[in-house]
Parts: sequence; C-alpha cells; structure tokens
Amino acid sequence: MTNPFTRRTDAFGVRDVVVEAILGLAGRPGRLALTALVVVLGIGSLVATVGFAQTGARQVQARFDAVTARHGLVKPAADQAQLGAAPPAALPWDAAERATRLNGVTCAGTITKLDPPPGQVTASPVHDPAAAPTRQPQIMTATPGLLDAVRGHLHEGVWIDNFHEQRAERVAVLGVRAARLLGVLRVDNQPAIFIGATSFTVIGVVDQVEYAADLLDAVIVPQSTARATLGLTNPGELHVGVELGAGPILSGQIGLQLSSDNPSGYQVVMPPPMSSTRQQLTADVNSLFLILGFVALAIGGVTIAVVSSMAVMERRGEIGLRRAIGATRGAVAAQFVAESAILGLLGGLVGTAAGTLVVTVWSLARGWTPVLDVRLAVAAAVTGVVVGVVSGLIPASRAASLEPATALQEGT
Repeated sequence: MTNPFTRRTDAFGVRDVVVEAILGLAGRPGRLALTALVVVLGIGSLVATVGFAQTGARQVQARFDAVTARHGLVKPAADQAQLGAAPPAALPWDAAERATRLNGVTCAGTITKLDPPPGQVTASPVHDPAAAPTRQPQIMTATPGLLDAVRGHLHEGVWIDNFHEQRAERVAVLGVRAARLLGVLRVDNQPAIFIGATSFTVIGVVDQVEYAADLLDAVIVPQSTARATLGLTNPGELHVGVELGAGPILSGQIGLQLSSDNPSGYQVVMPPPMSSTRQQLTADVNSLFLILGFVALAIGGVTIAVVSSMAVMERRGEIGLRRAIGATRGAVAAQFVAESAILGLLGGLVGTAAGTLVVTVWSLARGWTPVLDVRLAVAAAVTGVVVGVVSGLIPASRAASLEPATALQEGT
C-alpha cells in the first residue's frame, strides 16, 4: 500500500523533458519562427556590432598608423657659444649607411643644398647673354635611400641608385617644378641639363614628397658626383624612416652611431612616442558598439519572456493534464525552461551566422579587412542559451505553480 505522505518523485528524465520541449515548440511552428527570429536579431545584432567594432577599431588603428610620423631628421647642431655646449659635428659621408644599421630605422638618406650654386642650370649648352634672366632651380645632392626616407614618389623615370652613387655618375633627378622650369617634359629620350659647363643626364622626375618639399624645386644629383665635380664638402642633413614607437630610443642612439667622439654635436628630431589617443578611441568605439549589441540582446530576452508567458496562459489545460497524470512542478518548469533554452540556442546559432555574414559582406564592400574573434561564435551561441534560460524562468515558475484542477478548468 502506498504511503500518502511519501514524496512523489519525478517520472520524467532529462531526455523526456527535452523531447517534450521540442514537441511543444514544433506544435506551434509559427510562434517558434517568430520568437526565434527575435533572438536571431538580438544575437545577430550583438555579433554584428562587436564585429563592426573590431573591424572599425582595426581601421582606426590603420589610419592612425598611416598618419603617424615615421620620419626623423639629423643635422649638425647650431653653433652655440654657451659655455660647455658641444661643438657641431659634421655628418660622415656614410651617415645613411650607419643609420640603417640601427634597429628601428627602415631607410635613410642624406640631402645637401649647394649654396651658392656652382654654376647656372640650363637645358641648353648654348648660353645666350642677351636672353632675359630666368629663375634658377636649387641644386641639391642625395643618396639612394633618400626617396624612401622622405616618402617621395617618382612621376617617371628612376631614382638615384647605388650604381650611380658608387661610380659618381653624372645623372640628375628633377623635382617636378624644376622640370617645368627647365622645359624637361620627358625622360625616356635621356635629356641632358647643364650645371655650368658640366652635363648631367636626367633619369627621373619626382612629383610628390611628404618631407623635404624643396626637392620639388631642385635639380638632384648623387652625393658622390657632387663631391667629385661640384665641390661638396659635407652632407647637410640625414633623413631617416622610423618604425612606430622607435623614435625615443633612436634619439639617444643615432648621435653615437654617427660620431662616437661627439655624439651630442647633432640636432636630432625624432617622432614622439605613440599617443594614448589611438588606444582610447579604439576602446570608445568598442564600448559603444558593445552597448548597442547588449541592448538588442536584452530586447530578444524580453521577447522570449513575454512569448513564454503567453504560452503558459494558452496551455493551462495541457499543464493541468500533465500534472494530473503525474508530472511534478519541477518537470513542468523544466519543460518551459528547456523550450526557452532551445529557442535561445537556435537564435544564437542562426544569429551568429547572420551577424558574421553581415560583417564580412559590409567589410568587403568597403574594402576593409573583416575582423571577428572566432571565440565570439561560441560565446554568442552560449549567450543565446543563457538568455533563453533566464527569460524562461518566470514563465516556468508560473506554469509550475498552477494547480491541476484549476488549470484543467481554465484550460477547457
């Protein structure tokens, strides 16, 4: 004989709960689709916003890196009469080669203005004394690495290379404004210009530089050529390309690299350390998009709770019948929680795929590189389940609190 005071155990296992939850959802496909769609939108919005935040932050970093100063300048210090001040130190002829041996230097080249110019610059060997005087271009010397160091661009032709420098070739590269002034419009026919009575073959035209803008108005010859034929006595300035963040370290090293006897005899200008603005801006972008994503996710959770509560009201008869045939309060609650969890899982999986697809398509359309953490996919699916479970707790509690007799009467 059964003891009426014996606590009734749940006859439904985990498998039964899951099966009942699936059947309960499958019996209402329209509601299942609409509720899952809300979760899809919530999870998809979260994934998309986080993906946009990561991708946008990467683009912000790339823009910052593109405009961050990576240029350094070294020249002899100004002559100071102060007591104890270091005397100026001349740049060595191989200053560019010495600089490139330092870690953090990507390229280097020297540049020197020949002032006064060693002769008149013309594009014709015949000098007409009766002709009206014209403005003369500046004559400058350079080494092969200078074009990269000043971020220059060739309009046509080639730049001075190691062959020209080592053999002191009589070649010249013209700044674009100097080329117009001299009437040199093409270099494929190897035009010549004259500095005094010495001829130089024009091999290229520079039309853009980010630093040392005077190059665009100048006739540029190899440093070794100027040393041999134009009376150059010392290099004037050393321009260096610097890796991000290497400026402060190079400031203390490059003087010693150029002159161990007088390292403080140079005026060194290096880019400052990276500002915290980039990191702060990236964090702000991430925070903003993350908040938007969680708002969308919260809306999805509230929707699950509302739909589940409506389902409890509509399924009172079913709940009463299950309780009458032996289902415990825990089994009823577990079924509704399981239904909400399944809705969250479906929405999480589909939403993750949709969010990833949106980020990828949008980034490719903008020419960006999509950035999305792989761990986010797993986290989004788990988040969908968690949201589903939390959203289903209150409706499950209401369903479990219904008395069988009352539920059967109200559900008929």
